[in-house]
Amino acid sequence: MVCPKGHFICNRCHGAELFDRIRTLALAAQEKDVIAVAERLVHTLDLPMLGCEHAWVASAALMVAVRNEGSLAVTDEKVNEAMLRTRRQAIAAFCGLTGVCGLSPAIGACFSVLLGASCPRNRETAITMRITARVTDAMSSNAGPSCCKNFLRVALKEAAALAHEYLHVEIPADVSRVTCRDSHRHPHGCRREKCAFFRPESAPGA
Repeated sequence: MVCPKGHFICNRCHGAELFDRIRTLALAAQEKDVIAVAERLVHTLDLPMLGCEHAWVASAALMVAVRNEGSLAVTDEKVNEAMLRTRRQAIAAFCGLTGVCGLSPAIGACFSVLLGASCPRNRETAITMRITARVTDAMSSNAGPSCCKNFLRVALKEAAALAHEYLHVEIPADVSRVTCRDSHRHPHGCRREKCAFFRPESAPGA
């Protein structure tokens, strides 16, 4: 990635200000509904239509929702740790480089922090791997073309179900009221009626 003057922008500098804003807004959120937290971030911040910034939103929203639910001792430091792990992995063009959407390691980073997964801890590591696989599978059913905003909502809905299954944490993930406002911005063409979040009345010219 380069600026208009041709200077290279490294992954550390790319989106640095936006990353900090996502973290600040997320930490101030009081909702337990992970979708509500994510939608607040999506609609408050000037996110690009596609990009690794959605993975940052996912890790922030999931960790904050679990924090607000209260069953687990989730500190702001743990929220920050999951976001930083996500940022190290979900970099520009991650999906094209690896074949996996950056939202998968974002959710994986969250569960890794929540479970305390590490190489010597077999059970926790295995669970985190299963979780990332299920999140990836859920998103794969919504490709064609890929859409970071669709994937964000699908990944978080699946993550909420997985939090119940593996952590016994009840965080809502209400997608019923989500209306995508960005269908006209998709550079590869929106899936429109194939997407659960598309509303014809919200499309430009409706």
